[in-house]
Parts: sequence; structure tokens; C-alpha cells
Amino acid sequence: MSAADERMRRWRLVLGGGPADGTGVGLEGVDARMDAALAAVYDQGGEGGGGGDRRQGGLGASAPRVARWLGDIRTYFPSTVVQVMQKDAIEKLNLTRLLLEPEMLEAVEPDVHLVGTLLALNKVMPDQARESARALVRRVVAELERRLAQKTRAAVSGALDRSARTHRPKRVADIDWDRTIRANLKNYLPDRNTVVPSRLVGYARRQRSVQREVVLCIDQSGSMAASVVYSSVFGAVLASMRSLRTSLVVFDTAVVDLTDQLHDPVEVLFGTQLGGGTDINRAVAYCQGLITRPANSIFVLVSDLYEGGIRQEMLRRVAAMTQAGVQVIVLLALSDEGAPFYDHDNAAALAAMGVPAFACTPDAFPDLMAAAIERRDITQWAERHLAR
Repeated sequence: MSAADERMRRWRLVLGGGPADGTGVGLEGVDARMDAALAAVYDQGGEGGGGGDRRQGGLGASAPRVARWLGDIRTYFPSTVVQVMQKDAIEKLNLTRLLLEPEMLEAVEPDVHLVGTLLALNKVMPDQARESARALVRRVVAELERRLAQKTRAAVSGALDRSARTHRPKRVADIDWDRTIRANLKNYLPDRNTVVPSRLVGYARRQRSVQREVVLCIDQSGSMAASVVYSSVFGAVLASMRSLRTSLVVFDTAVVDLTDQLHDPVEVLFGTQLGGGTDINRAVAYCQGLITRPANSIFVLVSDLYEGGIRQEMLRRVAAMTQAGVQVIVLLALSDEGAPFYDHDNAAALAAMGVPAFACTPDAFPDLMAAAIERRDITQWAERHLAR
């Protein structure tokens, strides 16, 4: 096939066929089956090869038909494309209820967005589908832990070590020679070709006790589903580190403390209830009570900041935490999608009191925690992160 023919073939698959697409290309074999799979979600009529100006889905409400379609797309497309098509099918064709069928859960490609959908259905899920759903969620969580756990532990451990520096190291082995030399370059003696260290920089002896308190406060409204999934994984990883005392709190109009389940992020996820209203003020008030050492505490609020509670009280509580020495960070999202819709007035009010509010990707979160532990300027960190 020539390069020109291949381009026309690709355009035919994109445009969906019909006299208006202008390609004049017919499809056979695998191409025809790929086209039918795409048409089921994106083309008018949903039967493949359909034309028309308006695109709408056509899988219908048949679980067997959807299961076959899921099998087809996994055959013809890479997993990243499969996940996008699944998400579009669920949203465009209202297939949510079909996810309660065990055979459907066994056919889908697991991803974070699918987990969010399942968690929203948790309370209405029949018993025969619950175990399949748990297995799927566990697969996603295991993959996220594989991707993120080591990086998080390394970043946090390194930050704790760096934050424990001292100018009076007790042993020669505790001296950080690289930083000591850098700190004393002004004392360089050219005639002797050496640096005279007037100030030592070293490591304090490693502490076995808790060095930082971390409180993750997670908005579990429906729009925050992906953030809830990632937060549960990070919460479990941080809770496994002895130098940290980690708490995880989720909220809507009520507040639920899931700290005692952090050993198993799957249990954490099934302890959430996506959807409903939002009372940030009540959640912040509860989290204030968890903090015992403000100067050594990090409070991370993950929320779109749409407050259904008492706004001014919420802002006063955050201000009081920062004045007490708590490192307060507000994440509008903890996901790969970037910033969602959020309350700009509340974000601006927080920024005015020195509390940055921004979206953070999961891959950047370990470095964010390291910056917080070292008490770096989080606003500057966020500006550099967003500029990348």
C-alpha cells in the first residue's frame, strides 16, 4: 500500500465513512472490524460505516453485546486507547449499570477512571459483582503502587535526611563534605590551594521516632474520583514509613477517618462514598484535632474547593493552622488530567494567606512531599512545576 493510500485509510477510520467523508475508501477484514468498534461509540447509528453530521453511540443496553465490544477493542487497540474508549462509552452511552455485571467487569481494561466509576456504584453493587469489582480495583492499585511507591519512599526519606542536617556533627562520618566545602568556598586559600572550613555541615543522627505528621484530607465528591484513588495509594505508602505519622480523612458533608485501613488501600477505597455535597470546614476542623506538633506537620487538602459549609470559618481554620506552623497545601486535583473546575474565589483567598492551590500529577507528588518536608517555598515549587 502506498503512503497516500495509507493516509486515506487512516482518514477513513477517523471520519467514519459515508459519502460526506470524501475518502472513497472501503474497508475489509480487520479494518472493517476496527471501524465497527469505533462506530459503536463515535458514529451516528452505531452500526459502523455510518455517516452524518451528528455523532452518537449505538451499543444499546445489551450486556453481551457490550462484552463482545470490549473484547474487540482490546484485540484491535493498545491498552491506552482501550481505556479512553471505555471511558467515552461509559459517559456517552450511559453504560454505568452494565458495569454491575460480573462478566462485564472481567472484560474491561482496568484503569483509574473505571475504579472511580465502580466506587460510585459501590453501594448499589450486587454481591455477585462485588468480588469481581474488588479484584479489578486491586489490580489497578497494585499497578499504581508499583509505579509510585519506590519513588515516593526515596523522595520522602531523602528529604527527611536533608532536613535533619546539623552544623555540629558529632562524628566525622556524619559530615556532609560536599555541602561543607560549598558553604566554605569563601575561605579558599589560593597559596595553599585549600579550603579552611569554619562551619561544618553534617547529618544529625538518624531518628527512629516520628519526624513528621502528615494529614491527607480528601474531598470525595464525584468530580474527585481519580484524586481519591491516587490519594489512597499515596496514603498507604506514606503510612508504611516509620518516620511519618500519616492520617487519611475523606469527606463530603460527613467526615470519615480511614487511617486504620491504610495498610490496605483497596479497603480505603471501598470505605469511600463518591458523590454528595461538600463540607470542607467540618473536615478541616476534624483534621485540626489530629495535629499534635504543628511545626512538624503537613496538611494536604485535596479538593475542588466548592464549599457547602461555612466558607469564612473554613478560611479562618486554614489561617490558624498556618499561623501555628503547619505546612498547608491545597491540591485542586491529584490526577493526570490537570486542574478541574474549581472555586476560584476560595483558591484566591487561600493564595492571599500564603497557601498555594494547584493541581498536581501523581508523578510530581513525591517531590512535592519532599519540598514540604524540607519546608521549601511551595508556591515557588508549584510555579516551577506548572511551567514544565
